[in-house]
Amino acid sequence: MSRRILVTGAASGIGDEVTRRFVDAGDEVTSLDLKDPSVTVARHVHCDLSDPASIEQAVAALDGTYDVLCNVAGVPGTAPSEVVLKVNLLGLRQLTESVVEQIAEGGAIVNVASIAGFGWPKRLDTIRELLATDTFDEGLAWFAENPQEGNTYNFAKEALTVYTMLMAPVFWESGVRMNAVSPGPVDTPILTDFEESMGKETLDALSTFIGRHATPADIAGPVLFLAGPDSGWINGHNIVVDGGISGAVNSGMVPPPEI
Repeated sequence: MSRRILVTGAASGIGDEVTRRFVDAGDEVTSLDLKDPSVTVARHVHCDLSDPASIEQAVAALDGTYDVLCNVAGVPGTAPSEVVLKVNLLGLRQLTESVVEQIAEGGAIVNVASIAGFGWPKRLDTIRELLATDTFDEGLAWFAENPQEGNTYNFAKEALTVYTMLMAPVFWESGVRMNAVSPGPVDTPILTDFEESMGKETLDALSTFIGRHATPADIAGPVLFLAGPDSGWINGHNIVVDGGISGAVNSGMVPPPEI
């Protein structure tokens, strides 16, 4: 049975692979991105997640109900801090909360976070303050008033992980599940940006330890699993998809990477 799917970031990397798999399965995909996807989709809607007005326009262009929203779009830590927070958290939040009422009962939302967000427990109270803001602009103002240590990419992914856990029970009241997938390093066109922002030596060491970096296909499978009926009782969960990096760190086998 064909489903109606929304995918952000469908033009490249993980989003491209996720979109391709939905299309190959016969689903009707609407892509939300700055660029046109290479995969032939049912519809493409221009959407700039760093711009609240663009998000509003994109949402207004959507019709009917959908079964799945996959929030895959993201920018690396080499982008300006405000842009990173806008795209990777605030824009995602605005889009999600604007379309959740259009997601059918039994539907699913899947967010692509990152193992770079592993430090969320240490900043939980701070993150909850940020997420207590009601709007995109309020969130941006909070961030300006509360600068965070380290890479904004890490902080945004920490906040996205917590957002997934906090809001999943809320959306569940309408019969919609929300989960996250946290990849380790993935071999996509922006891998060099991550090498620059997180350290090429660090990422090379992770690749050597595991044997390789992930491919978009490695991440797309878990995304589709969380979007489908077989994960129907999984809600508010963050699935780590990193080839074993986190397991080695959490067990004390290797020290946490400095990213």
